[in-house]
Amino acid sequence: MESRLDFYKASPAAIKSMLGLEERIGKSGIEKSLAELVRLRASQINSCAFCVDMHTTDAKKGGETDRRLATVVVWRETPFFTDRERAALEWTEALTLISEAHVPDHVWEAVKPHLSDEEIVDLTLLISAINSWNRFAIAFRKMPA
Repeated sequence: MESRLDFYKASPAAIKSMLGLEERIGKSGIEKSLAELVRLRASQINSCAFCVDMHTTDAKKGGETDRRLATVVVWRETPFFTDRERAALEWTEALTLISEAHVPDHVWEAVKPHLSDEEIVDLTLLISAINSWNRFAIAFRKMPA
C-alpha cells in the first residue's frame, strides 16, 4: 500500500490546529501512560496501523510492559489494568464507537468514580484527537516506518 499524500505538507495550518489539541492534552491531568493506552485502544478499534505502531512504541519508551500492550485489545478479560485505566478504556471504546450506543449510562457511571470532571473532559478531548489522527493516517495511508 502506498501513501496517498503527506498531510503535514499539504496543510500545515490544519496540522498546527491538531498539534494545539495535543499541547492541551499534554498539560492535562491525564498521565502519559494512560494517554498512550487510550491512543492505542482507539487506534486498534479504528484499524490504524500507523497509530497502533506509533503508540505501542511510545508506550514502551514510557515504560509500559509488552504484556499489558499485548492485552489492551482484551483489557476486560485480564487482571493487568487498574480501575482507573479500565474506566478510561471503556470511555475510549464508547466514544470511538459512538454510533453504536451513544455512550450508555453504565459507561458514564463507570468512569465518574475514577476521574474528575476536568479529567473526563480532557480524556474526551484526547479520544477525539486520536480518532481524528486515525482518520488522517487511514485516509492518506500513512505507513509505519
